[in-house]
Amino acid sequence: MEILETAFMQRALLAALLVGITAPAVGIYLVQRRQALMGDGIGHVAMTGVGLGFLLSTNPIWMATVVSVIGAVAMELIRAYGKTRGDIALAMLFYGGMAGGVLLINLSDTGSTANLGSFLFGSLSTVSDADLTAIAVLAAFVMLVSVGLRRQLFAVSQDEEFARVTGLPVRALNLLIAVTAAVTVSVAMRVVGLLLVSALMVVPVAAAQQISRSFKATFALAVAIGVIVSLAGTTTSYYQDVPPGATIVLLAIAVFILLTAVAAPLAKRRARHHVPPAAPGRAECDSELPGMRQPGDGVRA
Repeated sequence: MEILETAFMQRALLAALLVGITAPAVGIYLVQRRQALMGDGIGHVAMTGVGLGFLLSTNPIWMATVVSVIGAVAMELIRAYGKTRGDIALAMLFYGGMAGGVLLINLSDTGSTANLGSFLFGSLSTVSDADLTAIAVLAAFVMLVSVGLRRQLFAVSQDEEFARVTGLPVRALNLLIAVTAAVTVSVAMRVVGLLLVSALMVVPVAAAQQISRSFKATFALAVAIGVIVSLAGTTTSYYQDVPPGATIVLLAIAVFILLTAVAAPLAKRRARHHVPPAAPGRAECDSELPGMRQPGDGVRA
């Protein structure tokens, strides 16, 4: 195939595959915690890391990872202890991160408007071998946490009080979710862009919830949707010369609309064979979730 003959497209497709896997894998926990926009906030903060990377002549992905992790931890602490002033502090953190990144990129010798655009909206031609290595290492960490600790993360996302009673380290797990989300933003920024990465973390999960009833099924379907739209969007971007990030997100939204249309008759069919749900708080990762979205209920962020 022509698309596989060029080295930059091979790298872009591999990066898109990793992004398609990792973004929904973390997004499912954010959606369940009603923190669907957390990825967007982390993306703003990560811009400062990108700017520092250019200013210090280091790989922007690694620097963005460090800064976004610090920002994500700060967001989680503000969420837990910020109370009434928390929203103001978060707003200053988000917009300060974006403004700092723009300023640092313009101060650096290698920074330019073109560089800034590739990080904000994604770019196929800018994924280097070093970037792909960084993305692969970070993606491995994300999947290790998301899959290896899925039962603990599920319990905390579903009901913090119940998780605390069972003896789980709730605060540490909350921070781990925040850190994993920050790493995912760094993984995805070369392909999807910092301003659109949150959509890839949330929309495939929302689409999967239209027709799935368990955590395991939703997780698997969301990752499958993420992979399909990431590869399809990257391929379309190559042939049609359109931004990859925007194409991937629009394809994900199209899948959401399609599955929403399918969900209505499916919900009616299930209603005829209704089985009473398990007692709240006792759901397992592979069983039906009392708090998870059902077809026809409306999308929960």
